[in-house]
Amino acid sequence: MLPVNGKGARRVDDRRVLSGIVHALQSGGRWGDCPAVYGPKKTLYNRFVRWAERGIWEGIFSALAGAEGVPDRLFIDSTCIKAHRTAGGAKGGLANGIGRTRGGRNSKVHAICDVKGRPHVLMITPGNVHDMRVAKQCIAAIPPSAELVGDKGYCSNDLRAWLEERGTQVVIPPKRNRRIQHPFDAKIYKQRNITERMFCRLKDWRRVATRFDRNIKNFMATIAIAATVIWWL
Repeated sequence: MLPVNGKGARRVDDRRVLSGIVHALQSGGRWGDCPAVYGPKKTLYNRFVRWAERGIWEGIFSALAGAEGVPDRLFIDSTCIKAHRTAGGAKGGLANGIGRTRGGRNSKVHAICDVKGRPHVLMITPGNVHDMRVAKQCIAAIPPSAELVGDKGYCSNDLRAWLEERGTQVVIPPKRNRRIQHPFDAKIYKQRNITERMFCRLKDWRRVATRFDRNIKNFMATIAIAATVIWWL
């Protein structure tokens, strides 16, 4: 803590606060359980929530992820996140990104990453939302890439035509029941497990692997902070 003026007012050490926020998100513990070395627990929580509400955490991630431009080859996929009981009860229903599936209440994280497994786009939807419903929205968040790799869940004539209009080569295997079996580069497609490894690293953070936050902005901030620390700092 550093003095600011003669009246005894003090300023919080930002580095300690940020370290405390990262500790809480990595460990998955309660905010009140953070070690005292990081400062007042209320300060940690308030800083996290206020910056999440203002979109600062997402802004930091977007600025760092976009600093190197658009890679030639991108990969798109999604993963389900189990919602803890404490994540329920928020106003807004599906607007908070929690939906009922066969496995219970889940959120889904959609991501686009590069060949190094670094995410460039992150989006949250309820767990019962199909990938195709938000595929264009995710892809349109960044300028066109030379190639886009995805699994069969993204096999759609509409999406293929839209990507080709953007000048992007489609590397998506066709579903077996399709009349027209579109060709794709199988060698490039073998690299698609990059997205799986990316999600595994994200879920090493306990508050990403299990959603505790009711508010979708707080959960999006959690994912943005995790991605920023893991890949972009």
